[in-house]
Amino acid sequence: MMNEGAASDALPAAAVQARPSRVSLPPKGSCWYCDKPVDSVRRFCGKDCTDAFDEEAEYTR
Repeated sequence: MMNEGAASDALPAAAVQARPSRVSLPPKGSCWYCDKPVDSVRRFCGKDCTDAFDEEAEYTR
């Protein structure tokens, strides 16, 4: 049973490494989804853009 859990854990980790996560995106002063200006710490202007970015990333993997 231990090996089955290890194998299933390895797949999501490989999938995460294959595509850049939103956390790995550097803050750029504008929203990564809609380009609306944001402060120098944030990556997205709000939850709608964050969710849309994640959804789009799922379709493009």
